[in-house]
Amino acid sequence: MAKWLKDAVFYEIYPQSFNDTNGDGIGDINGITEKLDYIKELGCNALWLNPCFDSPFRDAGYDVRDYKKVASRYGTNEDLFRLFEEAHKRGMHVFLDLVAGHTSEEHEWFRKSQMQEKNEYSDRFIWTEFCFEGMQKSSYNFVAGESERSGAYVVNFYKCQPALNYGFLNPEADWQKSINDPASIATREAMKDVMRYWMDHGCDGFRVDMAASLVKNDDEKKTGTSEVWHDIRKMFDTEYPECALLSEWSDPKISIKAGFHMDFLLNDAGSGYSTLVRDYANCNGGFQKVHGGDGFNGNGRPLPKLEDHSFFKKDAGGDINRFLDSYLDMYKYTKDGGYISIISCNHDTVRPSYTLDKRELELFYVFLFTMPGIPFLYYGDEIAMRYQNIPSKEGGYYRTGSRTPMQWSNGKNLGFSDADESLLYLPVDHAADAPTVESAAADPDSVYSEIRELLSLRNSIEDLKAEPNLEVLYAEGPVFVFRRGSVVTGINTSGKEVSVKVNLNASGAEKLFEIGKADLGDGEIKIGAQSAVVFR
Repeated sequence: MAKWLKDAVFYEIYPQSFNDTNGDGIGDINGITEKLDYIKELGCNALWLNPCFDSPFRDAGYDVRDYKKVASRYGTNEDLFRLFEEAHKRGMHVFLDLVAGHTSEEHEWFRKSQMQEKNEYSDRFIWTEFCFEGMQKSSYNFVAGESERSGAYVVNFYKCQPALNYGFLNPEADWQKSINDPASIATREAMKDVMRYWMDHGCDGFRVDMAASLVKNDDEKKTGTSEVWHDIRKMFDTEYPECALLSEWSDPKISIKAGFHMDFLLNDAGSGYSTLVRDYANCNGGFQKVHGGDGFNGNGRPLPKLEDHSFFKKDAGGDINRFLDSYLDMYKYTKDGGYISIISCNHDTVRPSYTLDKRELELFYVFLFTMPGIPFLYYGDEIAMRYQNIPSKEGGYYRTGSRTPMQWSNGKNLGFSDADESLLYLPVDHAADAPTVESAAADPDSVYSEIRELLSLRNSIEDLKAEPNLEVLYAEGPVFVFRRGSVVTGINTSGKEVSVKVNLNASGAEKLFEIGKADLGDGEIKIGAQSAVVFR
């Protein structure tokens, strides 16, 4: 296990929207390097960059055309190598986004697999043996009629993203290869080669997109896909022991055993994350089931908001146990290695400021940065950037509104770019009170200032770092009190003061952080309305 992970706090960057240094209206790698000191001073010591590889950008870079080439809109490979180097000088680490399950239809591997004549890439993707085979009676999505060879190919997400062939756990047709077929193994080795290339140049690991999607016809336990990741983890442990893998899986009880060092809690109801910040009861707690997104259809037209029962909404009927019921079941699988990562949000979710007001956000961040595991802060959430109701860009649909340019200052394009506004990748927030780093840093009561203080606390106290040392002291409705070693956090999201009986003497405790009002006593804690306290 990479030793640096226990101290890690990640900052996620959507490259095209972070910082433009060459005036073309699109963020770039040099723009990220320029802001490393800002990220470090905020309290984050690791970065996750969304895809920055060469791509036709039909899915914002998640359709990779060349795994070993930085997209020209961001700069060059050498720019990325320099980012790794500058990050390491500051004691920081950098993850790249690895799209392991599919490529772009423009990738050289796929172009060669489309040829009628057999070659080494013919089975790099999943093809049927006849142009119309399988399409009528199959759970897979196929595309046919666009290739020289007679066959239909399986796609992993959008039409432009053909699925790489890692094999089938239980093949049911002649065209379905087993996971131990030479073609399936060749795909696995090709992806290892991609990882080695970037780690040899300074990359510290990968966040793996759709990590559970590799092996097809897999069982409920993802036995086949887990076998692939076990093999890849062996490479990490033997060749790159200080590098790590983070999965977009949202099921740590499987993903950690499969070889990942970390797994996200994401949007779905099963992970419990949605019950914290955006909990729509009539869609079982999920985000994405609501009109394809959170109240927006991705075409600039708002849809009615549904009733929100999330934990951090004041007096919304939220219950911390809706989160804990799923979280604690997953948490136990991290006791022997591996971490759960809770996010502020990410490029696929609506920003938390869409449903949470300033005080609700403040309480959420107390929770996020005092819980175990490795937290992830999405760029702009530290200044409570707003979700923008704008048309879809590069396949983003409703997600596009969370991918707008970072707002640095009160100047032109809010400091993101010197380009003409018409050239910007996406529009900045045009509201008169649009939040910026400049204004937030000058306000000691801003969310930004709170996050800096919380991260300073987390980074200075061993008990508040990643290790799984959680003890739930009280959890009922809108109140959550938990201990991590010598440190106790108490949160009350309701609109009235609560008294909580706890088995500890807090009367002489040291308050480390407080929002609102909290009184500490012997066997009892009084937490004011919408208040939180961290004490030792």
